[in-house]
Amino acid sequence: MDNRKYNIYFHTHTISGIIICALLYVIFFAGSFSFFKEELSAWQKNTSYVKARKTISRDFDYVIDSLGKKNNLKGRDFDFFIQRNDIGAYVSVTASNDSTLKKKIKPQAAGETKKRRGRGRGGDDDSMYFSYNFSQQKAGDYQEAYDMGEFLYRLHFLAQLNAVPIRLGAPFGYLLAGIVSFIFVFALITGLMLHWEKIFSNFFTFRPWAKWKTLWTDLHTAIGLIGFPFQLVFAVTGVVLIANTFLIAPYTKYLYKGDSAALYHDLEYSDTTKYAYSYNPLKTTFGLNELIVKTNKKWPNSRISNVTIKNYGDENMHVILTAKPHATESFSGTGKMVYRVRDHKIINEISPEKGSTYIDEVKSLIYHLHFGDFGGKPLRVIFFVLGIMGCLVIISGILIWLVARDKKNVPHHKRVFNFWTANIFLASCLSMLPITALTMIGLLFIEKPNQADIYHIYFYSWLVLSIYFIARKNLTITNHQTLVLSGILCFLLPLTDGLKRNNWFWNTFSDGRFDILFIDILFLTLSILSFVILIKMKQHNNLKKSLL
Repeated sequence: MDNRKYNIYFHTHTISGIIICALLYVIFFAGSFSFFKEELSAWQKNTSYVKARKTISRDFDYVIDSLGKKNNLKGRDFDFFIQRNDIGAYVSVTASNDSTLKKKIKPQAAGETKKRRGRGRGGDDDSMYFSYNFSQQKAGDYQEAYDMGEFLYRLHFLAQLNAVPIRLGAPFGYLLAGIVSFIFVFALITGLMLHWEKIFSNFFTFRPWAKWKTLWTDLHTAIGLIGFPFQLVFAVTGVVLIANTFLIAPYTKYLYKGDSAALYHDLEYSDTTKYAYSYNPLKTTFGLNELIVKTNKKWPNSRISNVTIKNYGDENMHVILTAKPHATESFSGTGKMVYRVRDHKIINEISPEKGSTYIDEVKSLIYHLHFGDFGGKPLRVIFFVLGIMGCLVIISGILIWLVARDKKNVPHHKRVFNFWTANIFLASCLSMLPITALTMIGLLFIEKPNQADIYHIYFYSWLVLSIYFIARKNLTITNHQTLVLSGILCFLLPLTDGLKRNNWFWNTFSDGRFDILFIDILFLTLSILSFVILIKMKQHNNLKKSLL
């Protein structure tokens, strides 16, 4: 490779990588734990989804009857968005389509904003949005049902930054995450081109007892090449999943004349079919549970993901069931059944196990590749390891960048800037593991932790610990002390869980609560690895001193 191409690849790779490294680390770290979103939720709530799935029956009729005791449900539309754990659902209830029953919206005072509940839909004051736990038969708003699984999942696409009052066609957090993913594609491709001619020899070169710059370079190259396919897949799918809100904006404006609902309908994200309200009461009896049981028997290799009711209690009442096939049966496909209640007739049915559309195939491919839900827990563990390896690539890249520029021929002010950049990046990134463990331990001592509790513990602790390491101005201390804190706190997590809730390994194993057991074992493993890495680093330093 000639020097001109090498310099282009080298500088593009270095600049693009250093610009996004801190945010990219957050995305990779939180995204890696998001593969175990259900397990984290089960652990925090001390409710095993694995065990509950075997005994629970989702009673949709009970939810509707309970709402009917306090509200007039005539003419309302219902949406049950069933969570992947199959135990909970997000329930959206609109205002009545019967104009004679609609409540008048009270005018807001000047400067007053409408109070919303979590991710609740906008609309008039008579609509409802809440989460429902079928196992506990308990409803709560989004903030009350919030947990560490949801927190880390949303952190991995920077959703918390949506509160920043900057909107350039999309919420700020989503826009930033999309830009980071897009730049990451450039960093990956230029990194591969940089090592292309020596890719074989560089891959098998690893000198663990050499000086630190050589060690970090070998680690960066070897792990980077191992994880390259994984990282490229996640970069591309991440761009599509995260940035679709502003990527499709031009199509909405120019091809659909601003009608975003029509665009999402064509992309098969939602069904905007209108069912006229007849103003005549429904005369036949109807049981939603019975319909769902029959549909599950008809589609045994699929799971119902969405239940929609249109015009509840009206003669033109319809029920729409949406299902997705199990990934082991079919990689793509969307089942849909439209059921007219008045004559108990299925007016439209599409099997989830037969003949998916091109749009559905593309969407399913991107979704399954990004979330790793097509190979069970073993695949998710592999994806988790590859994600953590991505974090190591980022850290080693920062250290290589710093060491390469910490030379006497570099002006002093540039060396100071480079050090503080690396100091801030490493302090922020390496603090995430101990803070994650600390937050989960802290939640054990709060009776009913909600979204605000998680935010306060995690972000304030992260800020304090980051400032502490930044103030120390010593990268070695940052590295060593974060490993010590990670080892201690990750060990305390399963220990505290056992002391506080009697969730010892043998108890959760014998009770069949394998999701809770998995999280405890995961953090115990991370604790052991933290101490092993710390010991190896000290051995490396001692060996270097003995050779001097």
